[in-house]
Amino acid sequence: MIIKKINMRHMKMTMKNSFVTSFGSLQEKEFFLLEVFDENGNTGWGESAAFQAPWYTEETVQTTLHMIRDFLVPLLLNKEISHPDEVNEIFSPIRKNNMAKAAIETAIWDLYAKRTNQTLGQALGGNTDKIAVGISIGIQTSTDKLLDLVHHYIEEGYKRLKVKIKPGYDIEVIQKLREAFPNVPLMADANSSYTLDDIALLKQLDDYQLMMIEQPLASDDIVDHAKLQKQLNTPICLDESILSLEDARKAIELGSTKVINIKIARVGGLTEAKKIHDYCMEKGVPVWCGGMLEAGIGRAHNIALTSLPNFTLPGDTAGSSHYWEKDIISPEIVVIDGFIDVPKGKGIGADPNMKVIERFMLDMVVFE
Repeated sequence: MIIKKINMRHMKMTMKNSFVTSFGSLQEKEFFLLEVFDENGNTGWGESAAFQAPWYTEETVQTTLHMIRDFLVPLLLNKEISHPDEVNEIFSPIRKNNMAKAAIETAIWDLYAKRTNQTLGQALGGNTDKIAVGISIGIQTSTDKLLDLVHHYIEEGYKRLKVKIKPGYDIEVIQKLREAFPNVPLMADANSSYTLDDIALLKQLDDYQLMMIEQPLASDDIVDHAKLQKQLNTPICLDESILSLEDARKAIELGSTKVINIKIARVGGLTEAKKIHDYCMEKGVPVWCGGMLEAGIGRAHNIALTSLPNFTLPGDTAGSSHYWEKDIISPEIVVIDGFIDVPKGKGIGADPNMKVIERFMLDMVVFE
């Protein structure tokens, strides 16, 4: 296939509720939709994930625009590609900027799956018809509100609850959750807000039978996490520290992690995500698919990835209605008793809802 044209739509959508972490809060989500065209007019869709400010990684909405427009599109336009894995090599002269790369690379995977009459899950090697999903709960204004939310999500059937923690909002919160819900699968996400000086505090989490604690230490660290894991019974899950297969290999060899959260955007696309999945499966390290507050296109890519066999833990891919009054795909993503059906249509298995897309689109750039 030859990439002949790329439409880049700048979107802005308002989430139903503000999402609060140790970094801050977010309710207005800006992102880009990438629509790639081959020589026959077939299309594939991808979605960018970087936020407006560089609080998760160094990338932002504006750096994504810069990288795609000025570097990635010129490398890709009119290029003949036989398989999406080749995009990694094409983009290799550009260091990092993984979220910008993933926005285009995932669109090419969607296009490839459609051209080869496969679902995206099949094209990636997925082998399941439905995936178990959990829910990620931001920091709440009161413990009572948090307990009410957890009760609500348990009733909806979610298979795992993830709660955000930060210094001053941690042990007491987890303790009250465990007292109220002694058997619910529960994990804590620290978003890099602790240091090794907090070992004594973090060791208290061992009392609450958590599935894992996610990224307790610095976002670029694997050395101190290895020291911390030796002190904890609770498994450490790495998120921000894992940007590539090489990062995963080193972290596992060091003993820095017992679980890995794979985010497509964070690692640069589906090809690298699949490599990390395969390596972790070989090493007996379970993985799950994290979320970036995606709209429907990005969420559909997450579902396809999660259909691979080593995604044995519920991910963060909640249904469309949890985040948006109206999503940008049809049909929207629906959770039934904690599961999402893997779409059976070609590619991502959902159609972009152009009326909704146009409603939330700020502008569009066409590259050809």
